[in-house]
Amino acid sequence: MASSVKTIGVLTSGGDAPGMNACIRAVVRTAINNGLKVKGIMRGYAGLLQEEIVDMNGLSVADIIARGGTILYTARCPEFMTEEGQKRGAEICKKHGIDGLVVIGGDGSYRGAGKLSALGINTIGLPGTIDLDIACTDYTIGFDTAINTAMEAIDKVRDTSTSHERCSIIEVMGRHAGYIALWCGIANGAEDILLPEKYDGDEQQLINRIIDSRKRGKKHHIIINAEGIGHSASMARRIEAATGIETRATILGYMQRGGSPTCKDRVYASIMGSKAVQLLMEGKTNRVIGYKGGAYVDFDIQEALAMTKDLPQDEYEISKQLIR
Repeated sequence: MASSVKTIGVLTSGGDAPGMNACIRAVVRTAINNGLKVKGIMRGYAGLLQEEIVDMNGLSVADIIARGGTILYTARCPEFMTEEGQKRGAEICKKHGIDGLVVIGGDGSYRGAGKLSALGINTIGLPGTIDLDIACTDYTIGFDTAINTAMEAIDKVRDTSTSHERCSIIEVMGRHAGYIALWCGIANGAEDILLPEKYDGDEQQLINRIIDSRKRGKKHHIIINAEGIGHSASMARRIEAATGIETRATILGYMQRGGSPTCKDRVYASIMGSKAVQLLMEGKTNRVIGYKGGAYVDFDIQEALAMTKDLPQDEYEISKQLIR
């Protein structure tokens, strides 16, 4: 089927995530192999409004699949949240001949993509976030790398916590979602996992478990605390005062966003990037690509944004059985 799209733009928006470069690479190479032109838009929607737009070819994406971050850079753009900014963005796309756009980012990026689609720019969104908090998909680009990075760091903290017979609160990212904390809590054999979706704020119960654990002879107590709860340092001070056990807080922070992506993030991101180009070639717009039930699927952007997502109950219940 002949494509009505001639030039595809690609941008990354919001927080960076390992695998974004693999996705960019797939967009560029799939488009070129189908006779399309590609333009890279630097610094997300902010770069679009500043017309930071560059031509891309096969060499533009050579040797980037193993790199973390995004070669297109990323930025927040309050101006693009306004109707005026969105209209100007669409006009700039048309000025540069961009009739198809691939947006790699989270929910906020999708909202912008939906606005551009309504203004006549064929637009496809891809789930780029380490937080796994996009409701329409079981996988987001960067999550697998982030949890592996966090897991390895937590293993190291456990070693020193055991040596000093400490309690350690380790705060992981995830924004308002607890997926990173849940996965790391299971993978690292944590004694407690604090999730924003489930934590009731009963710190005394937590303190009681730490005391009981020490009485049973445990030399450490690892608490994985989700970013959505936060306040790890003050929590550590209160626990130490209540238990008499040396307690330290470690905030892993932005290290979880960096680093070479895992095989899964490289492969899934590549497939999603290629499928985005295929949808544009089919004349599709206002779609989000996701991964559900072992298959790559796509949804209307507004439909995807209206979806809700809870922590997987099986994983949560199992995590409770493994804590002691």
